[in-house]
Amino acid sequence: MLRRLLTPFLIALSALALVGAAPATAAPAERSAPPRQTVLHYDADQAAEYASAVAEAAAVWNSSVSNVHLEPASAGQHAEIRIVADDGWPRAQLGPVRPGGQVTVWMGREGTAEGYDAVRIAAHELGHSLGLPDAKPGPCSSLMSGSTGGVNCTNPYPDASERARVEAHYGTGPTGRRPTDGRLLIDRG
Repeated sequence: MLRRLLTPFLIALSALALVGAAPATAAPAERSAPPRQTVLHYDADQAAEYASAVAEAAAVWNSSVSNVHLEPASAGQHAEIRIVADDGWPRAQLGPVRPGGQVTVWMGREGTAEGYDAVRIAAHELGHSLGLPDAKPGPCSSLMSGSTGGVNCTNPYPDASERARVEAHYGTGPTGRRPTDGRLLIDRG
């Protein structure tokens, strides 16, 4: 008889315990860390009349890729990309440059004297610093086609393939995948 009385009581007590217990919840999923962005500094102090074109070109790259960001160097700060104006043809050392390294871009006046767009030239040369070789001959839609895009071409934006290559070069943050190549590329048609 005691068993008959205790069994319903124990069942009711167990039910009350379950109702009062906090519901089981899954542990919060670990958030994957956002990709680390490589920050490269450029020094346009010697870019003369091309300083604003270089700033525009850096802004184009910053709006086009996310794994690397170009910022102007502060006075006395090491710059990975040094921009120099000279009287030759535009040219640059091939990267991808890494933090602490250095490449040079020469904004040669021959290019603009022939009618090529200064912002496109600067974006193209910065593309070399970020590890992109020339893609010549090529259409205006390809930034790395350089002068073969035509003198009337003013497109400063990298195409999807060019963006993907730069993203891959800087895909693991400041260390990236490859060291600076260092070859000098002269962008003559």
